[in-house]
Amino acid sequence: MPASFTFVRLQYHSGDWDAVDERMPANLLHSLVQYTKVPVNPKEKVVALDSPELFRYPFCYLSGHRLVQFSAAERKNFEQYVRGGGFVFVDDCNHDIDGLFARSFEEQMRVCFGASALKKLPKTHPIYSQFFKFPEGPPNTGFELNGWGDDLVHDYLKGIEINGRLGVLYSNKDYGCEWDYDFRNKRFLAEDNTKFGVNILLYALTA
Repeated sequence: MPASFTFVRLQYHSGDWDAVDERMPANLLHSLVQYTKVPVNPKEKVVALDSPELFRYPFCYLSGHRLVQFSAAERKNFEQYVRGGGFVFVDDCNHDIDGLFARSFEEQMRVCFGASALKKLPKTHPIYSQFFKFPEGPPNTGFELNGWGDDLVHDYLKGIEINGRLGVLYSNKDYGCEWDYDFRNKRFLAEDNTKFGVNILLYALTA
């Protein structure tokens, strides 16, 4: 029996790392059980970014609205984790491209991986066909369509690839809040909006 998948949320010293409610990880884990045979740990785990425990897990989630300014230990762990094969899904809860979270996080990525490391992902990237098919690229969120944040619908995600494998997936679309509801309410949706989340988790586990 393979080890159960654990949804890990990264705690960092600056900003508001816990901006997204715990219902979101529970909802995604329910979808992983619903659509796949991946065994899951039903409870998310919070891990400090500067902790060696980080390296025990293949997937981590990082989000917030505010300043992202890693300490030296956090920066070292983040870089080593990604370069060593770990996967970090980063979601800007402001859903904009020029807010404080976006500007400060992107600067941290420049420091860790270089000025040109964070790039737009093409719609043909494997993450859009990992399990469910998204030929038009990343699905929109209600927050974008309602004109919140920068009043733009972002038709791309960004990422950092290490040796041909995506190690950082970066979104300005606010998927965290889009998926922040009790999984029992999914039946009221015309289309299950967590399907792209399943793609992300499976990519992190198998790519």
